[in-house]
Amino acid sequence: MVGLRQNARLAKGALVQLLETVGIPIPNIISFQYNPETLTRRFSMDSPAEPDSTGRGLSSPVARPFDPEEGFSLTLELDATDDLEEGRPLAQASGVASRLASLEKLVFSTPGPLGQAAQLIAAAAGLEVPRATVPIVFFVFGPGRIVPVRVDSLEIEEELFNPSLFPIQAKATVGLTILRPSDFQCQRPIPSPAVMLAIAAYTAWRAQREVLAVANVANTVDAIRGLLPI
Repeated sequence: MVGLRQNARLAKGALVQLLETVGIPIPNIISFQYNPETLTRRFSMDSPAEPDSTGRGLSSPVARPFDPEEGFSLTLELDATDDLEEGRPLAQASGVASRLASLEKLVFSTPGPLGQAAQLIAAAAGLEVPRATVPIVFFVFGPGRIVPVRVDSLEIEEELFNPSLFPIQAKATVGLTILRPSDFQCQRPIPSPAVMLAIAAYTAWRAQREVLAVANVANTVDAIRGLLPI
């Protein structure tokens, strides 16, 4: 009899930044060194419909025209100890500073070569300079959770330092907000390839959640039977 593997390979989470170069999205993968021990999820509900024209109450107290705003918060631990023991040059020179820099890059606008060229041309012609935007990021936490997000907050606590005062260990607390298709309406009618991927990922994630909810119906039936006095 063949037994199950005792040490199944653990999937690592990641933040995947899409860099659009000449219209082609190129992934910049920031893999988690260690998966977070906890993951906090939050839901922010939109207010119900406004009162009707007579002012006699809500037109529909359960109306909610948009999906709720969802987000995650998690803490990532970074440690260069193993790399230092293996004598890796980057870790010896800068500890975990390079990994922190990759996270920090997610909160800064990245116009890219084409965006920079457009800004220079617009400025030279006296036109309105295109607004800088932060990159689209995908939060990947297993096959059941691949969603487009925006990094809303980033707090870094550095611990232990090498002789050049680069951190050897650090904790990064990241706040993420899921990007809904309605958030990309300003990109229409011609969304970029990165936006199209983001919308497809959100749609697939919503569909998977609906399937899981339907699969839970059997548990709901058993729970109802336990409530009834028969």
